[in-house]
Amino acid sequence: MEAAQRDQRVFPITGVVQHYAWGGGVFISNLVGEKHGGKPAAEYWLGVHPSNPSTVHTSLGDEPLDRFVAREPEFALGTMVRERFGNLPFLFKVLDVAQMLSIQVHPDAEQARAGFAREERAGIPIDAPNRNYRDAQHKPEAMVALSEFWLLHGFRDAALLQEVLASVPELTSLGAHFNGNYRSLYEYVLEMPQAEVNAMLRPLVERIVPAYDDGSLSKYDPDFWAARAAKTFGPDGDLDPGLFSIYFFNLLRLQPGEGIFQGAGLPHAYLEGQCLELMANSDNVLRAGLTPKHRDAAELLRLVRFEETVPKILRRSAGTCALYEAPVDEFVLEHCRVREGDRHFVVSEGPSIVLVLEGSGTGWEGAHQFGLQRGSAFFCCAGAVLQVQATSALTLCTATVPGV
Repeated sequence: MEAAQRDQRVFPITGVVQHYAWGGGVFISNLVGEKHGGKPAAEYWLGVHPSNPSTVHTSLGDEPLDRFVAREPEFALGTMVRERFGNLPFLFKVLDVAQMLSIQVHPDAEQARAGFAREERAGIPIDAPNRNYRDAQHKPEAMVALSEFWLLHGFRDAALLQEVLASVPELTSLGAHFNGNYRSLYEYVLEMPQAEVNAMLRPLVERIVPAYDDGSLSKYDPDFWAARAAKTFGPDGDLDPGLFSIYFFNLLRLQPGEGIFQGAGLPHAYLEGQCLELMANSDNVLRAGLTPKHRDAAELLRLVRFEETVPKILRRSAGTCALYEAPVDEFVLEHCRVREGDRHFVVSEGPSIVLVLEGSGTGWEGAHQFGLQRGSAFFCCAGAVLQVQATSALTLCTATVPGV
């Protein structure tokens, strides 16, 4: 690393906006100061994932953050993170979910390594639409709601699921395939021939869509989301088997500041809202429905944890700063509120990414000064200390590696 950079450990970065079809209109564009070009803005990535690394801005010019870290990993990551992970082990995102995302699961570390190696041997291009494993990493993830946020999260309690199946006339026959056996039920509907999917779901859709259209369904009712999904995914053609999952899974509503962790094998889907998402540095997703993207039900069924899920909501504690901790080694999220006129120090013992969610101010690191405003982001090398002065009340979110 050039001597001119060695006296600096905090660097401004710019992330990458992902224009997926399910994204919203202006939330992310307004956050990052990007002119809205008419395309949906779904995700804002901050990290070193090789498919979309952030750009780091230094006194010597701009370069991809992954290249910056790779040139001198000891300086950027510190000894412990370099030896344990070899790279920045997390990916930090902002999401704006306007249309529901796919029913999906993520692999554990062993499954990811095996799946990646298998698809490499098969010669499937890394960017092929039918590729399941785009890297060899697992993808546990934690999210924190920035707005009212709706999602599906794991299988319902067995008694409640049996009650749901009995209460939906078009799904009552599925009760015989359940009786507490999640695997039997889920394999049955995901392996069902498309003609049978249509035959079972068409009467349901014809009943609930008019109620959705006239505004008589509550978002707490699975019928609301099933009707929206039916209108979104193939309204004039085959019905998506992902509709079954809306009735099988826990339907959650999170308030701003609440979060949840989703580990390997836990089926889930985001439905609506804005959130922060922090995950291991991976893009491995197995999908089973509610998406025009590649679906691999057989592989997904191999990874799913067929068990009841009791949602564990993460809630922010009182105080200037609070941690959202997850049972993983790669990441932890710190959320800080700095009052107008106050000073605050972001101490990065390991590598960190700091994102300004709200407010304005000034940051210093040694002789280096930075303007802070909504959407500003910084990469803090191991050992960095960023001093912050709030001109207006600031909200700072820091993704870092725990236990360093």
